[in-house]
Amino acid sequence: QVQLVESGGGLVQAGGSLRLSCAASRHTFSSYAMGWFRQAPGKEREFVAAINWSGGITYYAGSVKGRFTISRDNAKNTVYLRMNSLKPEDTAVYYCAAGELATTTRPYDYWGQGTQVTVSS
Repeated sequence: QVQLVESGGGLVQAGGSLRLSCAASRHTFSSYAMGWFRQAPGKEREFVAAINWSGGITYYAGSVKGRFTISRDNAKNTVYLRMNSLKPEDTAVYYCAAGELATTTRPYDYWGQGTQVTVSS
């Protein structure tokens, strides 16, 4: 079992930046690919970014490519999502997940509780 705890969400103005963190409970963190997903009210959960176990492979949704950066520190059992040039449409609850590298939710076995990101116009 892997427990994931997100942090770093909050309220920011359009054009601003935030860095989300996701801390994992297990020392086997480095064996998992990690993903970030988000869910806005009334919408389905959607893929944001993913990173493989070593950090050498990353994937991004088209809507965030060039603005968001996913990274990981296996020594700290933590994955990050740096979000720049935020837009009101980025407003959502952001979730991190651990599992197999993918851009869909199904291959991820473990999920955090989510952190709210609100971008004001």
